Amino acid sequence: MRPLHTLAGIFFLATLTASCGSVARQGRSSVYLVIETLQGQRGASTLGTPSGTLLSDVQTMVSSPAPCTATAPCPTVFDDFGAVSLKISPKDVGSTTNPSAPSTNNEVTITRYRVVFRRADGRNTPGVDVPYGFDGGVTGTVPVGGSLKLGFELVRHIAKFEAPLVQLIASPTIITTIADVTFYGRDIVGNEVSATGSISVNFGNFGDL
Repeated sequence: MRPLHTLAGIFFLATLTASCGSVARQGRSSVYLVIETLQGQRGASTLGTPSGTLLSDVQTMVSSPAPCTATAPCPTVFDDFGAVSLKISPKDVGSTTNPSAPSTNNEVTITRYRVVFRRADGRNTPGVDVPYGFDGGVTGTVPVGGSLKLGFELVRHIAKFEAPLVQLIASPTIITTIADVTFYGRDIVGNEVSATGSISVNFGNFGDL
């Protein structure tokens, strides 16, 4: 019987360890950070509206201000922007007769974000197949019972001067990627929280209006 007891003990310990690991990955905060919407918009504000797919133009021809004109437009690079709506949701929802009610201690302040680009074909080398990932700062507090809307930089200027995007200026090729955006913050008592959303970003030298 001793070997059976040993196996049972090992199984219990493994189960307990896995469970603890899962709890640790979820963090100590009593709320989840939830992304309601994630959209992108081309940096040239007159081109397009926010949507779930960003057409990132690697070069835009502008006709103003001087010396740029309609007959002699100037090649210009714009960064592209993202917009996110965030809310918090309690981990313990309670019951129908006694629902959980988060307090102001559960409010989450966002302080930074990270953007990483990837391709569906698995070719994901930064600076070769996709733009380099980057970290950015953005600050706002998600209120209890409400939502927080934030704007942030989704594609940097410098990315359009680096490979593989700079080669697209003189090429009809379009690079299709998915941008994974992770937002990081802390609740009022100091527990870390984060949430990741994804948005399609297609890079190319698109037509200008």
